[in-house]
Amino acid sequence: MKTRLLFLLLASIFISCTSSKNSPEFINNATGRYFFNADEVIEVYFDQEKLFLKWRGKDLEPMKVNDSTFYVSEMNEKLVFNTTKNKIELAQKREHKDNKYVFSKLKENEKTPSEYLADNDYEMALKGYLAIQEKDSLSPVIDENTINSTGYRHLRNDEFNKAINLFRINTVLYPKSSNTFDSLGDAFLRKKDTAEAIINYQKALEINPENKSSKKNLEKLTKKE
Repeated sequence: MKTRLLFLLLASIFISCTSSKNSPEFINNATGRYFFNADEVIEVYFDQEKLFLKWRGKDLEPMKVNDSTFYVSEMNEKLVFNTTKNKIELAQKREHKDNKYVFSKLKENEKTPSEYLADNDYEMALKGYLAIQEKDSLSPVIDENTINSTGYRHLRNDEFNKAINLFRINTVLYPKSSNTFDSLGDAFLRKKDTAEAIINYQKALEINPENKSSKKNLEKLTKKE
């Protein structure tokens, strides 16, 4: 117990003596955006030679441990920078001793699929999501229900084009799902694009003739014609 307390005391003294400022070379090489996961970014930036992170809408100030390692209390993790390989690694710890977590740096102008989608770049967003699916078909980023829920959130905010693009991506990722086409039909219906709504409700019923939502909406729309 005494040994552990002594170690913690020495560690805290060492950290307090370490300058929080960073070298120009490190700043130049470390600055940038890194993949935190397949569709999420953690941004590294510097202010007055101190390292900061922008993550999940918050600005974080890690504690510098040494010239390449920083402790992030909000994550309870140490980030180890490997600037020669443009990567950040999580320092080994008991909770994930059998796993290695590496965050690769994004290339200049590179974006995540959701960022492309936010910019209404459907083709690049689709390409990104398909790449994620090919690499890991069980990735939560491309979970059908999650994408569907996000699409309806856009619909509730009257963001019709965003909803349509997201639902379209879901139909490509899950072409055998009746629900994805039903949702796309709902988005076109909200946008008052009756022709496209009918097409997608029909596709939903081709996959699952018992889709009550598509059947009900299709009957209403065809009666109006």
